[in-house]
Amino acid sequence: MEFIALIRLFLAGLFSGLVGLEREIHGRAAGLRTHILVGCGACLIMLTSLYIHSLYGSCADPGRIAAQVVSGIGFLGAGTIIRFRASVRGLTTAASLWAVAGIGLAVGSGLYLPATYATVIILCVLFVLSEIERRLLRRSLYKLLAIEIEGDMMQLKKIRDLLSDYHVEIRDMDIKSIPEENKYRIEMHIRVPDRYESEIINDISGVQGVSGARWL
Repeated sequence: MEFIALIRLFLAGLFSGLVGLEREIHGRAAGLRTHILVGCGACLIMLTSLYIHSLYGSCADPGRIAAQVVSGIGFLGAGTIIRFRASVRGLTTAASLWAVAGIGLAVGSGLYLPATYATVIILCVLFVLSEIERRLLRRSLYKLLAIEIEGDMMQLKKIRDLLSDYHVEIRDMDIKSIPEENKYRIEMHIRVPDRYESEIINDISGVQGVSGARWL
């Protein structure tokens, strides 16, 4: 029993870590370690539930403790969601945390194949579909604007005010921290008339603290 439990904990950590690695690469606060902890914790809870059931039989429901993981992980997921005016960030990370909790429960129950398939699907969604979405949006009415800010994020308000002067619609915004360079990289999908493209780049580049701005 102990050996099987160790194998399951290892697999839960491995599968969750793969998902967390993708979040870590994209500079999210809930990255590799957070996802591994969630996956292993969920797996351990499932193992504990099964062990209690093996001791007490039908008197103990193995699903009751495990069911609390699904609702409990919501508090952690909510902590990754940031709302700034019309933009909402962190939904994908919150969903990935919820998903790795499910993977941990599945591995803890011995459902190795479904957990493997789920991990592959999640990684495809995070890696492949994000790129497809990026390319589709690039060809549509929305354009992708990349901005690099040095120091802190105090200049973001100036940039948003500048864009509002051009009546630009911001579809979504992604902020990545680059600690080693003391920079932030901001990517925005925005709807903007073609005639304003060069003017917007010039104006944003002139904002103090902005080290670069370009269309992707």
